[in-house]
Amino acid sequence: MGKVEEFEGIILSVRHHHENDHLVKIFTDRFGKLMFFSRGTAKRNSKMKTAILPFTKATYIGTINQTGLSFLNDAKDREQYQSMQTDIFLNAYATYLLNLTDAALEDRVPNGTLYHKLAASLREIDEGSDPQIIVNIFEIQLLPYFGVAPELRGCSVCGNTEGPFDYSDRYGGLLCRNHWQLDKHRYHASQRAIYFLRLFSRVSIDQLGIISVKEETKKEIQHLIDMIYNETVGIKLKSKSFIQKMGQWGDVLKESRNPDNKQKNEVSQTDEDKL
Repeated sequence: MGKVEEFEGIILSVRHHHENDHLVKIFTDRFGKLMFFSRGTAKRNSKMKTAILPFTKATYIGTINQTGLSFLNDAKDREQYQSMQTDIFLNAYATYLLNLTDAALEDRVPNGTLYHKLAASLREIDEGSDPQIIVNIFEIQLLPYFGVAPELRGCSVCGNTEGPFDYSDRYGGLLCRNHWQLDKHRYHASQRAIYFLRLFSRVSIDQLGIISVKEETKKEIQHLIDMIYNETVGIKLKSKSFIQKMGQWGDVLKESRNPDNKQKNEVSQTDEDKL
């Protein structure tokens, strides 16, 4: 028999099970990723109904089993990321964060560091930070969980920390100009994209502040990160495809967003003028 425990958790996914029940996948702060059986939560009067909604973080009480399903009993201190539930753009980015975390984690492997990163990322998006910037930071810092640890401190060959640099899959990270000839298939990335790639690899989401990036450079950064993921990780997530399609919708849907809801990481030249 499992042991009744109290733990903090973030809902990763929910699906119906039979008529009145749910299977709920939760990333917990103490026990890693677990699948829980939640009895009766499909009933209209269930007190746990809101505790298992998508984009919810709460303190849960449940029975943790070493094998098979665990069981949810109760929840308190519920925190729901409201903006993600009403904004299609924020919803898409947050869903991708949850899906990417799910793909990177093995079941029942505790990881308090990653749990904290995910909670901080969701909070930043919900509070108005640029969702693409937050997702890009998360994507870069999640690479080691997929077994990919690119060298972004300096040149993978000589250790030089002074640019210019380019990215090489073959050498697993950056190459300085003196070694570009070693890989004719290097990415030929812009120095602005490389600058932010290196910055995103070490910045703390808790101490993010304002990172100002031009739209053109944001596209370059995303293209660079997508290339790294395609070449080294190789996962295909529907939520990622949706974000890519969403980017093609243009200003038509963007105009439907609240014009007064300005992002904390507003677009400007501030950071890029340092380059």
